[in-house]
Amino acid sequence: MEPRDSMSFDEFKQLAMVSMEEMCREIFKENQASIKIKKEAVALKNLARIFNTTLRLANEKGFQTMSLRDLSRASGMSMGALYSYFSSKEALLEMIQNRGRRLTRKILSRLVDPAQDPAAKLETAIRAHLYLTEVMLPWFYFSYMETKNLDKIQQKKSIESELATERMFIEILDEGKRQGVFRVADCVLTASVIKAMLQDWYLKRWKYTRRQVSVDDYAGFVIDFVESAIHAPLAKRPEEKGGQDGSRG
Repeated sequence: MEPRDSMSFDEFKQLAMVSMEEMCREIFKENQASIKIKKEAVALKNLARIFNTTLRLANEKGFQTMSLRDLSRASGMSMGALYSYFSSKEALLEMIQNRGRRLTRKILSRLVDPAQDPAAKLETAIRAHLYLTEVMLPWFYFSYMETKNLDKIQQKKSIESELATERMFIEILDEGKRQGVFRVADCVLTASVIKAMLQDWYLKRWKYTRRQVSVDDYAGFVIDFVESAIHAPLAKRPEEKGGQDGSRG
């Protein structure tokens, strides 16, 4: 079933690219005291190159194993140029993690309209989250896989970020349950299952590529699957309850 007034992945990408540019610009402005490059256009281009190269290397060999010399060679930037943007590998990690978390919150809050009815809101949230993980696939995979290797502060931030997304689904499900739109026994566990289905897309990306399942296909399937499981059934007509006169015989 094609969702109500749903946007396609191609349409979503346009929004996400604008947001990523905005995020790099925000990071540049917030770190102007430590970033030595003062020309904004140059800084934004190099920040994007640093972030993208770091994620690629980290997902190939692990962030802990990756050295700044590896990053220098792969990005084509000298060690001195890299140190113009961050003071240490730990500072780079924090910049990348903060960028990803903010972008996730920003796009989801922009797309999930509080005024929507619960069913439309749930559909939008599922579709937006999947599209976002496709656009930011290296970051989501990196963030999930590297959490165990982060320090205590970064681990806490990663866990809080995941729980915040799950909480969004809990609130939508609870709203729908109160309005009689959803039939949900446990909103927290249901939200956890939805989150697991969304994570499977970027953690097992190879599986869906092999099966030629597009992100639009997967989004439609997850939405239909969840809706069929939680939508409250329509009230039965008298004749369906047991004959025209309401009897069972």
